[in-house]
Amino acid sequence: MPLDPSAVGRALPVREVTWTDTTSLLYALAVGAGQADPLAELAYTTENTAGVAQQVVPTFAVVLGFGDGMPDVGEYDPTRAVHAEQQLELDGPLPASGAAVATTTVTEMWDKGRDAIVWTETDLVDAGTGRRLSRARTGAFLGGAGGFGGDRGTTPSWELPAGPPDHEVAFTTRPDQALLYRLTGDRNPLHSDPGFAARGGFERPILHGMCTYGFAARLLVGALADGDASRFRSMSGRFTRPVLPGDALALQVWDADEAASFRVVTPAGDVVIDRGTVVVDRG
Repeated sequence: MPLDPSAVGRALPVREVTWTDTTSLLYALAVGAGQADPLAELAYTTENTAGVAQQVVPTFAVVLGFGDGMPDVGEYDPTRAVHAEQQLELDGPLPASGAAVATTTVTEMWDKGRDAIVWTETDLVDAGTGRRLSRARTGAFLGGAGGFGGDRGTTPSWELPAGPPDHEVAFTTRPDQALLYRLTGDRNPLHSDPGFAARGGFERPILHGMCTYGFAARLLVGALADGDASRFRSMSGRFTRPVLPGDALALQVWDADEAASFRVVTPAGDVVIDRGTVVVDRG
């Protein structure tokens, strides 16, 4: 059977989510904190450094709300399912440890002809205070799952700013980056099992798109908010090509008063995340 359009509007069972400072520290390491210099990002990587309060990489909110991954939306080939786009809004800094309630709803299902994109939205609400912590909107590309007669969908306009970037930060992922990142919750074998990856048309397991996204978020906080994660407000980006663990990449940022634009590229200039927009509190 094809995808099931009646899944749109369906809410998954509410989930309780808990995390500790160890969990948030692991996430920071999984998205490269301390990798280039173990002493440079102690706010992300330690909880007991004198005079340094622990901070949480903002995109950890997406991981907390992720749960078991894609909800039941019908049949598709899991070897051809990849992260297509991610949007995130934060209502304040994430606590280093806590408890929350996550609610996920299937919001849209786009029929691209041969392929499909399914959108879900997850709200994360503090279990104690009832305050919303974050809202994550996730687009999943399902290869070969189109043709069910649905709406093609629309994509907001985005233009690459003119001129050179205001900030450019080179970084390199580790050869075992996907094995480390999967410990944060995403155990999709596309990122660890060579046979599974080969069935999806990849020469070897690829890096999680959300891992590259997390690298970008951490570096954006450094470039635009002086390393203060509490100033992070929102971020969006589209995944355009796979990244292999061990790849060298660069974050390019065009600054602006209201919302900065960014992308992530390879040394050859191939874009792996585009249509990037980030908003931070300018203070």
